[in-house]
Amino acid sequence: MIRSLIFSLVFATAWFASPALSADGDAELLAIDASWNSLRMQPDVEGLDRLLADDWMLTHSDGRVQHKADYLDELRTSARRNQGIANEDVRLRRYGDTAVVTGTSVQSGVSNGQPWSGRFRFTRVWIRDGGQWRMAASHSSRVTSAP
Repeated sequence: MIRSLIFSLVFATAWFASPALSADGDAELLAIDASWNSLRMQPDVEGLDRLLADDWMLTHSDGRVQHKADYLDELRTSARRNQGIANEDVRLRRYGDTAVVTGTSVQSGVSNGQPWSGRFRFTRVWIRDGGQWRMAASHSSRVTSAP
C-alpha cells in the first residue's frame, strides 16, 4: 500500500512537472517562430538564412512552391517587400525534435511591383538540428471568409 502510494506520488509529481518544463521550451520555440516575421519585415536575409533549414520549402497560398535560395534572393533584391505581418491564434504542437506551429496571419506587401494583402492560415514545421530550431517548411492558405 505504502509502496503504491509513493509510486503514485512520484508519478503524479513527474506528470505535473512535465507541462511546466515543456511550457518553457514552448515559449522559446514560439519566440523563435515569431522572429520569422520580424526577420522578414526588416528584411534580415542573414538571420533568415540561419533560421531556415537548407532544404526549406515554402508553399504559397496560390500553390506556388519556393525554395530557400529563391525566397532569400527575393528579399535581398527587394523583389518582395513585406509591409505588415500580424499573427493570431498561434498554436504549437511538439513531437520530440519536431514541432508544428499553426495560426492565422494578416499580411501585406509588394511582390514584383504588385501589392498584395490578405488573411492566411499557416502551418510551419520546425526541426531541432544540431541543438537549434530550424524551420523546415511553411505553408499558407488564403482565408476567403470571416472566421
